[in-house]
Amino acid sequence: MGLLKEFKEFAMRGNVIDMAVGIIMGTAFGKIVNSLVTDVIMPPVSNLMGGVNVKDWVIQLPDVKSAAAAAVGEAGAKAEPVVIHIGSFLQTTLDFIIVAACIFLMIRLMNVLWKKKEEKTPPPELSTEEKLLIEIRDLLKSQQAR
Repeated sequence: MGLLKEFKEFAMRGNVIDMAVGIIMGTAFGKIVNSLVTDVIMPPVSNLMGGVNVKDWVIQLPDVKSAAAAAVGEAGAKAEPVVIHIGSFLQTTLDFIIVAACIFLMIRLMNVLWKKKEEKTPPPELSTEEKLLIEIRDLLKSQQAR
């Protein structure tokens, strides 16, 4: 029973809960950014490029097996072409750049808000003891200056 209790304490710590909330929010945010890229940004980019869908860009590699089979004289040795989906890679890279920029802007905004909050807090009121010590210090400085 001790192991179960220890696991419960671990799972209910603030850090684990915060991390779980962050992962859930990050997943939802990723879906929003994916929709932003595929549904909002890429259609105008595609239109500017003459109607080409970037996601459909592929690089087809030469079929080495079929060429070798044809050289030997085998008939019907046609395999699926090997392609590199460069368009999907470019779109995923664009997704990442947009997510990184959004996170950067959010953190920057949070830092600005925290600085404003820190600036608004007035310094704490000095106790009478601290005020007396400051007066004594100032008197000693004025006597040394003479």
